[in-house]
Amino acid sequence: MPNRGMRGSVLFIAGLMGVFGVAAAAAASHGTDPRLLGGASAMCLAHAPALVALHAGWAHFRTAAASALLLAAGTAVFAADLALRHFLGHGLFPMSAPLGGLMMMGGWLAVAMGAFLPSKERAQAPSTTV
Repeated sequence: MPNRGMRGSVLFIAGLMGVFGVAAAAAASHGTDPRLLGGASAMCLAHAPALVALHAGWAHFRTAAASALLLAAGTAVFAADLALRHFLGHGLFPMSAPLGGLMMMGGWLAVAMGAFLPSKERAQAPSTTV
């Protein structure tokens, strides 16, 4: 399996996103303006379980690697931009939140495309027709 290292990294990133999502939610509840950290928390807590599911179905889901990469990177860019705006008053880089959002949408489109592609086992199974 060529993506074995990436698969393990996806689970690790999901765990970090979960931690950051809970921490951001807690920080948002204690601040005067919870909108930015609340948004970062929501994105992390929505996408971390999706990464866990992609990790679990990795061997059966043809677009798992592309989906996971786009979802993880997009969520990281988006959440980092919102967190920096909250704590430092400026974003990660110009247009980083929209870029992260587009990457997350691309990840979900990759998930949807997986419905139309054969599973990894079916694609690798020898033909039984005579």
